[in-house]
Amino acid sequence: MIREYRTIQEVNGPLMLVKQVQGVAYDELGEIELPDGSVRRCQVLEVNGDTAVVQLFEPSAGINLAESKIRFLGHPLQLGVSGDMLGRVFNGMGQPIDGGPAILAEEFRDINGLPMNPAARDYPNEFIQTGISTIDGLNTLVRGQKLPIFSGSGLPHANLAAQIARQAKVLGDDAGNFAVVFAAIGITFEEADFFIQDFRRTGAIDRTVLFTNLANDPAVERIATPRMALTAAEYLAFEKGMHVLVILTDITNYAEALREVSAAKKEVPGRRGYPGYLYTNLATIYERAGRQLGKPGSITLIPILTMPEDDKTHPIPDLTGYITEGQIILSRELYRKGINPPVDVLPSLSRLKDKGIGVGRTREDHAGTMNQLFAAYATGKENKELMSILGEAALSPTDLLYAKFADEFEKRYVNQGTDENRSITETLDLGWDLLSILPASELKRIKPEFIEKYLPKKEG
Repeated sequence: MIREYRTIQEVNGPLMLVKQVQGVAYDELGEIELPDGSVRRCQVLEVNGDTAVVQLFEPSAGINLAESKIRFLGHPLQLGVSGDMLGRVFNGMGQPIDGGPAILAEEFRDINGLPMNPAARDYPNEFIQTGISTIDGLNTLVRGQKLPIFSGSGLPHANLAAQIARQAKVLGDDAGNFAVVFAAIGITFEEADFFIQDFRRTGAIDRTVLFTNLANDPAVERIATPRMALTAAEYLAFEKGMHVLVILTDITNYAEALREVSAAKKEVPGRRGYPGYLYTNLATIYERAGRQLGKPGSITLIPILTMPEDDKTHPIPDLTGYITEGQIILSRELYRKGINPPVDVLPSLSRLKDKGIGVGRTREDHAGTMNQLFAAYATGKENKELMSILGEAALSPTDLLYAKFADEFEKRYVNQGTDENRSITETLDLGWDLLSILPASELKRIKPEFIEKYLPKKEG
């Protein structure tokens, strides 16, 4: 039942106080009608007795308290979902901005969703190919996983996000049943235009649902955008049976908006001024990814966040790491060397990588080569540091080969063009090619039969 009131008491920035309300609930959607007939939307943040605090989605300028009226709609913020969403571009509130017609919704869904029952979860164990060697070969992404990318200010995470969205696919019979939901949170107009034009240029837009929230949009809209994206993903995955990859960039902007709203509500701040419930709030987003027993679809989540001052212990990456299954870390040092994408292999981790590789998923030699490449690169980096301190003469011939391996690994394996899409077979073969730099006796983490079968034979 829609209830209307003319009891707006005060406006303080994005917040508004309404007195003498009845039956109003937390998170309920409202509309403020101004004397000229224009309407601005708002959401209930707090209810205390007959007083409600609401937050505006639009600026509060020009609201006449005496002559404006507010009505509460009896439901939270909703998104109209349909299979026709694929190929469309929406703003952060789920309204089309690509010049196309409005979506004919098959149903309206609360954007806050419902937590997935842990007993109904299916274990993630099926490979997703991103076309990027450092992810596919060493930090494998599997369907239903949450694998964030930790970046820094100025690093090319936007290019990496666009590349993953363009290239990602599932192998086998389900290859055509794959979709990407891309949510850009708090970005500039230039960045938004880059994503839209890139998806259109490559044809990836046809299987993508794109939500864009710009930096000049209200903070409360920024909080809604990732939930809009996940609501669309849940519909495509669990109603339409699709495998959906959700990319959210930038989670740091989301957390800043949460801090801004919390400060406006005069809540007691936690670490670095972020609200004490930041962990819980991030979990309500990340935990919507996964697979459900008895349903063919899946939601795989890649949240991207910029670490303030490249600090991994900052609350946003710190709490994200607790909730998700690993992290891909971008390196400023590699970026300065001209390596793109500058993925720092050694501290990066996919906790589910062992579940998505092997016979029937990637290839029989994947686990062994992955472990050997990690070990050889780590040894090569150590030997390069020793070389810079003690000089080249202090290293043995094998140590020098390891140092050479580390250089070649960065140049050929980590480095790949933003339009280079490597199949998992190409990535594994490249790994073997690099391992051939080392004597076969050093390949102690790979079964001898795989060395015999896959290691390139050197002439002479």
